[in-house]
Formats: sequence, C-alpha cells, structure tokens
Amino acid sequence: MSDQEVHKTQKSRGQRLSRLLKSTVNPKAWAHLIKIVNYYNYTHVAELPRISRGADAKISPTASFANGHNIVLGDRVSIGAGCNLWAGNGTAKVVLEDDVLLAPNVMIIASNYRFNDGSPVTEQAMNERDILIGKDVWLGYGAVVLAGARIGDGAIIGAGAIVRGTVEPNAIIAAVPPAVIGERFSDRPKAS
Repeated sequence: MSDQEVHKTQKSRGQRLSRLLKSTVNPKAWAHLIKIVNYYNYTHVAELPRISRGADAKISPTASFANGHNIVLGDRVSIGAGCNLWAGNGTAKVVLEDDVLLAPNVMIIASNYRFNDGSPVTEQAMNERDILIGKDVWLGYGAVVLAGARIGDGAIIGAGAIVRGTVEPNAIIAAVPPAVIGERFSDRPKAS
C-alpha cells in the first residue's frame, strides 16, 4: 500500500457562515449542548464547593472532579485544563499539598475496578486507596496517578508517566514503556 497525497478541502466564507447558521437551528446541537452543560455541572460546578481548598488555588474551568468531599487542595495549587481528580466513592482521599502544579490532562484516580471477580468489569466492586501528593510537585502533561500513590515533596512526574506506589522526594520520574504486569482471570485454566 502506498501513501496518497491528500489535501484538506477549504470552505469559503459563505460555506462557513451557512454551516454556522444551520447549526444554530439544529435541535440535535441544542440537545447535545444540554448534555454538555449537565456534565459540566456535575463534574465541576457542583463539586467545587465540596472541595477543601487552600489559599490562592487556581483551577481551570475545564477540570473535572468526582467525590469532591474527599479532595483536599493546599495553598497555591494550580490545576490545568482537562485535569481529572477523582477521589474514592467511599473514603479514599486525594490530597494535593501546597504549590502542586498539574499540567493539562493529568488524571488522578483513587479507585480502580477489580478485575478477577468476573465479567463485565463495570459490575465489579472497586478498590480504593488514598493518594498523597507532596509539596512543590509538578505533574507533566497527561500524567496518571493511581490509587495508593505517594509522591514526595519536590518530585517531578514527566508527561505521560503512570505513577503507582511511592515516589521519593525530589525524584524525577519519566514515562516507562508499557509492559504486561498481570493477567485477568489468572486463576482459571488456560483455554487450548
């Protein structure tokens, strides 16, 4: 198979204006807007008052939160665009101490579905554990912090890195190539 040279079709101003006008009268667009407003309400607007926040916390309007009553933000925390902080449904907390900086699209999640209890995964119980992110920590773009993680003061987590377990103070962690770390239903006999 060979590569083909393809160019994007450019729309004229008139075509773009026509598309805009049609979209303003399309009922499907308005129905979708209601869904977006609902999502924004239950992941941002309704959760913000439930979060314990220190002085001068900066939070992007596109950040989303779950179980805000279990989220604690220290002083001068900065949360970038598209970040997700999901504390546990039960008691697992997400704690960001003073001066933590989250680049865009960081995911911090204090619970994970179990995977050996059966199928489908979405109907299984979840395990949850507290997450503690120390003072003056920087998490790069798209970093993921999993349940039970402890990140020491001054650490830097590189873009795309996945953190589970303990990161020592002042450590710099970079992304690691993915590896198989286990197998679902490992206690069942192998099919031949």
